[in-house]
Amino acid sequence: MSSIVRNQQQIFLRLWQSLLPHLRTDRNLPARIQEALRRREFGSRDRRLYRELIYTALRYWPWVEELAARAGDEAVHAIAWLAADTPVTHVFRETLLATWPPLPPSISARAERLGVTGGLLPEWFHRHCPAAFVSPNLEVLHRRARLWIRLQTDAPDTVWAEFADRGWRWRRSETWPEAGEILEETDLTATTAYREGKFEIQDLGSQMVLASVEISRGGRWLDACAGAGGKTLQLARLLGAEGRVDAFDIRTEALAELRQRARRGGFTNIQTLTQEPAAPGYDGVLVDAPCSGSGTWRRAPHLKWCTTSAEIAAQADRQQELLARFGRLVRPGGRLIYATCSLSRQENEQVVAAFLRAHPDFAAVPPDRTFGNPRADNGLTILPAQHDTDGFFAAALERRR
Repeated sequence: MSSIVRNQQQIFLRLWQSLLPHLRTDRNLPARIQEALRRREFGSRDRRLYRELIYTALRYWPWVEELAARAGDEAVHAIAWLAADTPVTHVFRETLLATWPPLPPSISARAERLGVTGGLLPEWFHRHCPAAFVSPNLEVLHRRARLWIRLQTDAPDTVWAEFADRGWRWRRSETWPEAGEILEETDLTATTAYREGKFEIQDLGSQMVLASVEISRGGRWLDACAGAGGKTLQLARLLGAEGRVDAFDIRTEALAELRQRARRGGFTNIQTLTQEPAAPGYDGVLVDAPCSGSGTWRRAPHLKWCTTSAEIAAQADRQQELLARFGRLVRPGGRLIYATCSLSRQENEQVVAAFLRAHPDFAAVPPDRTFGNPRADNGLTILPAQHDTDGFFAAALERRR
């Protein structure tokens, strides 16, 4: 083994050991990882290597713990084997895995090869989403997340032309014309197209939430939990210049980022609100509710280990309160869209069912597009394996009176 790879292996082990005490308690673990990498004098390539190894270890933590109990070297070899083969991991993997077989596609075959028995999802989560525990969703949830963009220009060829000039590989989605997958590890924010607001980085599954509903141009909508505005911008584009989006969030720093993104994209039909609106009459209200984030476990695998069933129950209570609070602002005949990046039935179908029982003036409306995803009770579940995305839930509710 080369001295470089041996040194990288030792550094990774030290980084991993420093994170272990926080895995079950710190929902902001990515910031801790970023800080740990920043404190050392790493080059950007080394930072990407250690980040990939750390996130692989987080995805497969029960296996890593089982292997580490036998021997630390065995655990590191397994992490290298399970990690994505990218330009920054290739030499590390090739050096450690000279005699290892190719990585099989199924989780069961990987477990058999490693001789491990631990489950890779919290067992209590099975009642929340049985589909996550079986192929192909189980495999996709343990695979590196794809990089998707959402176009927000009527001249998309200018975006693709710049990517081609840079020698980047990409593909347009066959499912949704506004989406494209970037097949390179690259800094998209350095492009002219990004600086001119011609696209935003947004997972395809996230884009499908609003794309599943036929939204008429020209309406007046409220994004009630706007955050930094990914869906706000998409909604504003769907409504067109003649429409308007009021974007509300209690986090002023998130709204500041939204305003910056809106300026970059040239949107003039977005207004940010620092006080919650009180007057009803919106044609539509989007409640993209705070949630457990279980649909993002492939992108944020640490959340598997610091989320509990009690926290999901608390989130569901909060989500029902948000739906009731903002649903009253929808005019008769208008739409209330409820969305989460969760795969939990308790946060999704059960929240909608509870809202409908308490508010008989609303009724569930079938999605206009499913993109091949399964319809859930009163909504649409966007499973990760269907289009290699994060997981989401969307429900459209119409106010009848």
